Amino acid sequence: MTQQFTTRLTQLSAAMADTGVLGIKRGIEREALRICEQGNLASNGHPKALGAALTHPLITTDYAETLLEFITPVSDSVEQVLSRLTDIHHETLKQLDGQRLWPLSMPCYIGDEQDIVLADYGQSNIGKMKHAYRQGLRHRYGSAMQVISGVHYNFSLPQSFWQQLQQVDGDKQPLSDYISQRYMGLIRNFYRYGWMVAYLYGASPALCGSFMNAGESQLAFQKMGKGTLYLPYATSLRLSDLGYTSSAQHELDINYNSVSEYVQSVRRAVSSHSEEFANIGVKVDGEYRQLNANILQIENELYAPIRAKRVAKSGQTPSQALAEDGIEYIEIRALDVNPFDAVGVTEAQVRVIDSLLLACVLMDSPEMCKAELQACRDNFNAVAIEGRNPELSLTIAGEQQSLPAHIESLLDKMQQAAQLLDTQRPEPDFSASLEQAVADVANDNTYSSRFLRLLKSQSVDNSNLGLQWAAQYREEMLGHKAINWQDQDFSAMAEQSFAEQQAIEASDDLDFDQFLTKYFENANK
Repeated sequence: MTQQFTTRLTQLSAAMADTGVLGIKRGIEREALRICEQGNLASNGHPKALGAALTHPLITTDYAETLLEFITPVSDSVEQVLSRLTDIHHETLKQLDGQRLWPLSMPCYIGDEQDIVLADYGQSNIGKMKHAYRQGLRHRYGSAMQVISGVHYNFSLPQSFWQQLQQVDGDKQPLSDYISQRYMGLIRNFYRYGWMVAYLYGASPALCGSFMNAGESQLAFQKMGKGTLYLPYATSLRLSDLGYTSSAQHELDINYNSVSEYVQSVRRAVSSHSEEFANIGVKVDGEYRQLNANILQIENELYAPIRAKRVAKSGQTPSQALAEDGIEYIEIRALDVNPFDAVGVTEAQVRVIDSLLLACVLMDSPEMCKAELQACRDNFNAVAIEGRNPELSLTIAGEQQSLPAHIESLLDKMQQAAQLLDTQRPEPDFSASLEQAVADVANDNTYSSRFLRLLKSQSVDNSNLGLQWAAQYREEMLGHKAINWQDQDFSAMAEQSFAEQQAIEASDDLDFDQFLTKYFENANK
């Protein structure tokens, strides 16, 4: 594996001497709960000034009315994608009438789960479907689990890079097939090595006691302050199972060895009946409790740290888009909200993750059997709940080593990838960001370690710390000077989003039952 990595890196470095590895496309989706000044979930619906959640291009909702999701346009500049995310935060906080954005992945105080209002997308069939899907999530997994927040990172390498790599590999298949094949290799390697994201940037080693009863969990929580639960070696409780599992999803056999095998396995999960979920009921007393009683209601219900993606055409499901046109980009879902930054993610984090992803591309990536995939999932969970335990060992690709040894080996490959990413850049930004990450590892200064040290040194609950940050970041974002969009741009987007939602509602020519029947008939083609 090391020899293959070195060969590709050496030849690519020579080939890129003139052109450089430029043009990586990136997009960020950041989730954040709206909260009141006292720390409770906001009780009002999605603010009208932010437009229609169904159709707004930048600002929508995720599971609940209070769970905002910010979506940046795709950019080939790290600086620009973060600048755009900052502008979106600035505009949103201006419209929240004193409310704040919760700066942690694990939720703030949660009382009765029934008080969490599901996201409303209007009266169109697609809007009703999105709402019914969330009803299913509530009945299947509970609302508290669904308002955990994260940062999703979308990443694609430019066609020029793939052309160079295909030439290095001596591959003769059509470029689009080669690209999909290599992206699937990246995905398999991310399963093997993506725990590095949780190790470096996991920032949820603690949670509010209102989120769960520690006695109901199999995890050995310790208590701090009035209501904080934590694990001393945890990095990302968000990525752990927290003692809650769905036996149906746990047994899913998703195949990542090729696009066709992946699509077939996902479609099988979407069409396979679940006795566990059938007990919930589908349409009861005229109301949908879930879209269906299958293992997955729709493909989006598949929980995974990484996904193969392509922008779907109208009427396409995600798997149909992949099957017809191949992989366009990948989505990383393993990143906690960064509580040390006002927008939840930094340029340095992006550059380090880019280095990891490029290393995953360049390393050999043998096919993965079901047993290895489960071992990779177990590794993710182990790093999430005890990643800072110096005695932790992981088995990766059949090789068992201590976690520090795996980290050292992986960081070495990431450093070489960062050097390639810095080709022809005015400053070695990728290498510098990674050097800081290496120093954080050496000094036990990863995000989770910093977070726990703050809690203990200040003798505060994580809720109090979250409220301090929420107030600080609100003032910081309100003082931000917008760069990419001005007030009139956001007003126009909001107005246009309502017009688009109304047009969708007016165009419906089927009742909702008929719409769902047709949707799932088309999805199974």
